[in-house]
Amino acid sequence: MPHYADGQPTGELTLRTLAMPADANAAGDIFGGWVMAQMDLACGIRAAERAKGRVVTAAVKEMSFAKPMKIGDTLCIYTHVTRVGRTSVTLKVEAWAQRYLTDLMERVTDADFVMVALDGEGKPKPVPLEA
Repeated sequence: MPHYADGQPTGELTLRTLAMPADANAAGDIFGGWVMAQMDLACGIRAAERAKGRVVTAAVKEMSFAKPMKIGDTLCIYTHVTRVGRTSVTLKVEAWAQRYLTDLMERVTDADFVMVALDGEGKPKPVPLEA
């Protein structure tokens, strides 16, 4: 059972992946851009489910890193849909690190991602009403 050092995650666990040496600098710290890319992948999964189709990232609102990720940590991304607009889905995204070979979970960063639904021609399309 995980031990959460920084409160509980908000949202649903959407993606888990392992931080590997190729994702790190010479000091063993994982690149922030790698963490952000994983957050973007998780948003794409959750927003596409909600929009019932293709989505793209339109904006990421303010992100700061509270704690570093290290090689061997498991990155856990939680997502929560906070707003559905006409063609957009806004999600609160939290990135948590499960520290290597422990049950300790620490919040690394969070941000709001805005995803836009697209039709087959790449133009914004309405997000369906929740079924």
